[in-house]
Amino acid sequence: MKNQNGKIQFIPLVVNLLITMSIGLVGGLLTVSSVRTWYPGLAKPEFNPPNWLFGPVWSILFIAIGIAAYRIWIKRNQIAHLPRTIAIYAIQLILNLCWSYLFFYHHLLGAALFEIVALLIAILVNGLIFYKIDKIAGLIFVPYFLWVSFATLLTYNIYILNSL
Repeated sequence: MKNQNGKIQFIPLVVNLLITMSIGLVGGLLTVSSVRTWYPGLAKPEFNPPNWLFGPVWSILFIAIGIAAYRIWIKRNQIAHLPRTIAIYAIQLILNLCWSYLFFYHHLLGAALFEIVALLIAILVNGLIFYKIDKIAGLIFVPYFLWVSFATLLTYNIYILNSL
């Protein structure tokens, strides 16, 4: 995570972490009320994890995503298509937030299902682009992709179980 001079750039690292953690915070604020009221009443598959697990997993993932973004930022002068790279990154962050908005805030299970598939594609594309620039940054997206794949399966099952 060091720049070409071998030093960590503290402010850019913190900014990248704050961006992702802010997305997580807003998503959490959209979620918190429904987790206590609406979500417990939904039919869920047997493999649904306990509610307490989601916060720590997402926190770790958002920190990891921020670190990946920082790794890309320190190589920004070497990136031929920097605006496109930033746009893809921003799109996947926005899609991440939109899922919480659709699922937990508006209780739109079908729309959330379509949206999370778009998020999954965006994460894959973002991870591949990051990998071409910085292998570690790209590999950081693997756990994120796997977790959102699981969340997609969970969203699908919740949608099916509650649409009957």
